[in-house]
Amino acid sequence: MLAMIKDPFARLGLDREVLTVSQLNGRARVLLEDVFSNIWVEGEISNLSRPASGHVYFTLKDSGAQVRCALFRQSAARVRQVLKDGLAVKVRGKVSLFEGRGDYQLILDTVEPAGEGALRLAFDALKDKLSVEGLFSAERKVPLPLHPRRIGIISSPTGAVIRDIISVFRRRAPQVQLTLIPTAVQGRDAIAQIVRALKLADSRGFDALILARGGGSLEDLWCFNEEAVARAIDACVTPIVSAVGHETDVSISDFVADVRAPTPSAAAELLAPDASDLHRRVDNLKRRLVTRIQDRLMRERLRLEGISRRLRHPGERLRQQAQRLDDLDMRLRRAFEQHTQKRAARLAHLQARLAAQHPGRTLALLKQRLDSLSQRLPRAIREILKTRRLQLQSHMQTLHVVSPLATLSRGYSILLDERGHAIRSAEQTHNGQRLKARLGEGELQVRVEDNHLAPVTLSLLD
Repeated sequence: MLAMIKDPFARLGLDREVLTVSQLNGRARVLLEDVFSNIWVEGEISNLSRPASGHVYFTLKDSGAQVRCALFRQSAARVRQVLKDGLAVKVRGKVSLFEGRGDYQLILDTVEPAGEGALRLAFDALKDKLSVEGLFSAERKVPLPLHPRRIGIISSPTGAVIRDIISVFRRRAPQVQLTLIPTAVQGRDAIAQIVRALKLADSRGFDALILARGGGSLEDLWCFNEEAVARAIDACVTPIVSAVGHETDVSISDFVADVRAPTPSAAAELLAPDASDLHRRVDNLKRRLVTRIQDRLMRERLRLEGISRRLRHPGERLRQQAQRLDDLDMRLRRAFEQHTQKRAARLAHLQARLAAQHPGRTLALLKQRLDSLSQRLPRAIREILKTRRLQLQSHMQTLHVVSPLATLSRGYSILLDERGHAIRSAEQTHNGQRLKARLGEGELQVRVEDNHLAPVTLSLLD
């Protein structure tokens, strides 16, 4: 590496050819990426931009210099904290060159907070992210079983944690079956092992799971603050008790788990029913059951005594029934006699109505009415004929009075033209016209000599 840095031009062969700008930038990029392939740089973020592509671009600066940085989408998705201008960070990546503009830049794959409190910032960022997604909500929590029979323990097979848990179960609930799923609880490989152990334990059908680790620093417990572990806990169907660190230690797994225990021993006590407490509860239930049975027997005994006092001898019951039977017999006889009397009275009434409506009587009445009507009919016909005759005479007299023939009989006549139309004025005639004069008796043929319609000039000498 040192020889390559001291004589890079000899390797590139720059002394034997003339390069274009594109060739220069391309070889400079290869050189930079080869020399600075994986380095850490610390500085402050400025000019942060997030285009729609999902990539992140910003400038990393200190008091004396600055460099452009590019964080592509795949790498940006792994950053736990929120990036913003002014944030001090440590970045890891390779030095490269953007050939189009000849700009020197860093291609990053990791961004971490720098300085004191970096882990705490990452913890808070992941906590806020998972809280927004709802992984800490009470609706997702599964209640612990009251009397578990099989419990899985995810922890290190060595150390005091597993011994403390076994000791608690041996003392409080020796009947519970414990199964250890061993895993690393610290170091680089612990995250993948814990995720694998959670998936395996969830598939074994345990009644509950305990995720346990002893106390330590924030760095020692950091594997329980990883997003992969949190999502593996959330994906488990089996109820999980998180017991990571001491009582003052808080991890992301504590928030995601169904129940958080301050210590591994406390987690064991949550799931281990106390045998002595169970015995006391059974004794209490037994006493309550005996008391209830005694109370029930006392109530039933009192009820039986009351029924016995109300119970009468069968002979007395039979005598009462015989007396009731006699009473019903007498009531039946009286009712039958009353019913018979009502039927006899109704029969006599119907017979009287039938006699009154006999057909012979009806026929006699109708015959009498027919004879009466036969006598009235001729008289009525004569009266009607007389009345009609008088009306006819009256109408004939009236007709004679208004008839034109009567008028002609008094000396008047009617002039008719050739078509039989009556002449009502001289204007309807002309000189020499033949007319018919109808008289009261007979007709005359007449001729018009002069209708006096034409003007006449008279001589003054006449």
